[in-house]
Amino acid sequence: MNNGMLRVGSLKDAGAFCDYLQASSIAIPCDSVLAEGNASPLARPIDVDGARIGNRFTIQPMEGWDGTPDGRPSELTIRRWRHFGASGAKLIWGGEAVAVRDDGRANPNQLLIDGHTVRDIENLRKTLVAEHRSKCGSDDGLLVGLQLTHSGRYSCRGPRILYRHPLLDKRLRLPDDYPILTDGEIRAIIECFHRAAQLTRDAGFDFVDVKHCHGYLGHEFLSAHSREGNYGGSFENRTRFLREVVEGIRSRTPDLKIAVRLSAFDTVPFDRSGVPELLDSQAYRWGFGVNPLDPTSSSMEEPMKFLALLEQLKIKLVNITAGSPYYNPHVQRPALFPPSDGYAPPEDPLVGVARQMKFTRALKARFPGLVFVGTAYSYLQEFIPYVAQAAVREGWVDSIGLGRLVLSYPDLPFDVLHGRPLERKRFCRTFSDCTTGPRKGLPSGCYPLDEFYRNSKIGEQLKTLKG
Repeated sequence: MNNGMLRVGSLKDAGAFCDYLQASSIAIPCDSVLAEGNASPLARPIDVDGARIGNRFTIQPMEGWDGTPDGRPSELTIRRWRHFGASGAKLIWGGEAVAVRDDGRANPNQLLIDGHTVRDIENLRKTLVAEHRSKCGSDDGLLVGLQLTHSGRYSCRGPRILYRHPLLDKRLRLPDDYPILTDGEIRAIIECFHRAAQLTRDAGFDFVDVKHCHGYLGHEFLSAHSREGNYGGSFENRTRFLREVVEGIRSRTPDLKIAVRLSAFDTVPFDRSGVPELLDSQAYRWGFGVNPLDPTSSSMEEPMKFLALLEQLKIKLVNITAGSPYYNPHVQRPALFPPSDGYAPPEDPLVGVARQMKFTRALKARFPGLVFVGTAYSYLQEFIPYVAQAAVREGWVDSIGLGRLVLSYPDLPFDVLHGRPLERKRFCRTFSDCTTGPRKGLPSGCYPLDEFYRNSKIGEQLKTLKG
């Protein structure tokens, strides 16, 4: 137990889980029985922009800490991508957050897409597709993309910020005269996105995700209310980055599909005690999807405007997430056990799951022409399939996104879709070592449940560091 909260894994079956949700007034849909084979809502294909996605499972993009210093994939990266291919999911949403230039990497081992890495990243995709064919019999209905990112405020080479944030600047210990990106520097970064998209197409990917989530550069543009110039202030200016990135990609690679992963709502930073940090000012001017007069609550006004813009830009694939792992991880990634630099959850993590599902449902109802991927399912553990089936069947979401769970149990989509017994011991229990390890400079992986990591030298290193 943690703070007296229930462990999801202690519930004996889906019926008990549904009863707990009802008794706790947590609005998460849940079926008690799983349909099999093609009768399952999770087996239905999705058509989008002339392509067919073969089922309703998505592998979420993750920020790898296991690349080489010059941005190439390592054997550990290749191993993860093999697992993504063998998962049985038909939508691979980036598989990886890949930086468009070196000063945009969030960690010194993050992948970089550039002239010297493009063939390695192409081979990474080919490895994934080959593994998918081997496991599933063919790659029909498989859509593979790459998430393009610049880490902005959280770049490991030094923060690259769009505006002064009174709370986050303090956390990063930025002096009062720390430079803000100029409009000219922003245009140079946009050009890097254009070039990265061309390289991604050359590497054979089907789409790129222009990342707008989790506090990184694209997300920070959306909250740049206090910035002056062409990229801040008005909604039009704060979305200029997206529009100019999309315009350049379409000009250079008109056959490359574009997607967006969006932190659709946010909240203020939380301190190490799990308490929100509030300011005395009348309105909170540094958020997106936030009620400025009550910044611990969300607002749908600007996320609705953003999705309307995506419709205008003919971007159909949208992946909904929330918050940031750097300053409110319980919102972004509900978990019972925090990472080493986090805080104990201030709420039942199931409330965080429900919050994201509710927001995604509301957006999907307003924009039925878009294809929505949902987030925050890993905390549901062995009840993921029951909730996923109900959410798709009831029209809450189009596809179920799986992130950290895939590090411990990559075969889950395949097992669900083929009616195989679920391997209870492989479900992610949100111990957060997949975050604690990288925070301490170790590679990405599931240290508690993946024997490869648990029994390795780096697994022993993590035990020592945690001790």
